[in-house]
Amino acid sequence: MRIDVIRPDELGAADIAAWRAMQRATPRLANPFLSPDFVIAMGEVSAEARIAVISEEGGPVGFFPFERHPGGVGAALGAWVSLCQGVIHVPGADFDAETLLKKCGLHVWEFGCMVDGQPWFRPFEVLRQEAVILDLSGGYPAFLKELRERSPKFLKSTLYKERKLGRDAGELGFDFAVGDEEQFRLLRRWKSDQYLRMGRPDRFGRPWVVELAERLHAIDTDDFAGPLSMLYCDGRPVAGHFGLRSGTTLVGWFPAYDPAFARYSPGLIQHLRMAEAAAAHGIGTMDLGIGTGSEYKEALRSRGEPVAEGCARRRSAGAAAHWLRSAPVRRVRQFILDSPVLYGMADRTMRRYGDLRSRARIR
Repeated sequence: MRIDVIRPDELGAADIAAWRAMQRATPRLANPFLSPDFVIAMGEVSAEARIAVISEEGGPVGFFPFERHPGGVGAALGAWVSLCQGVIHVPGADFDAETLLKKCGLHVWEFGCMVDGQPWFRPFEVLRQEAVILDLSGGYPAFLKELRERSPKFLKSTLYKERKLGRDAGELGFDFAVGDEEQFRLLRRWKSDQYLRMGRPDRFGRPWVVELAERLHAIDTDDFAGPLSMLYCDGRPVAGHFGLRSGTTLVGWFPAYDPAFARYSPGLIQHLRMAEAAAAHGIGTMDLGIGTGSEYKEALRSRGEPVAEGCARRRSAGAAAHWLRSAPVRRVRQFILDSPVLYGMADRTMRRYGDLRSRARIR
């Protein structure tokens, strides 16, 4: 087995074809964050982006995207925004984590949303959660029927608010893939304001995230796209979502709405319209990411799919030093996540902090 480390822009046409074939052969790898398009776009905004090409005599058998930082510390590619990570591989592949990291020049590799079915990294997992999946494979009417059975109050309330929004604010409209850049900027402003209110770091406050999103929004092929969906009232945008899709999977990434319409829950209406449009486009799966603490995700979910967080380490001095620096922080975070009371307190504290920041900005 041979392992070569390259930059994303060094991928050839044959590599990309092999990569897509691996995704088609294993449905759980069909996530757009594991697509070569996302990796290439990350390479255009990050000097640390790398790919380990794992080959045998017949050609590539795996691709491992990662970021390489000083001191041999590796991270998932675009970890701050990526919702799916891991090795893209042929069915039945078998790798050795120690060898892979050594060939990549890494002592450690940190991951936060690793796709299931990566046994070579399983010993290094410290937390397993579930991503919320909407099953659209039977079409939207079938999904809606199951949703009505699973979450009748949620669906009844959302459909009532949808009708009321139409009566109060004007006829509703929806577009699954909006190309207009001004509307894309509007969605980003809504999302930045939401981060501020919640006391969370603003993803779009980082220039590289904005550049990445703009590059991905410009892609629209059968294998990959960055669709911007928008919900309108009388032609006025009231909610939207920017996500990524492969040929079969749409991932929820940046949903936001106009706070002036908050009482109508336009974000929930947007999600139902988006699911309907996605099913009409032949998309069988919507992945809303980890559902911890999110009532609307739990109401919408058809099933869950495991994702893992952890840190793969070699048997090296560099890995030991990294463990000494990071282990206490991970333990505190895990303790908070395992306690609903502490998790709720932390969330409320962040929201109060966000409210103070919002008021200060208004003044």
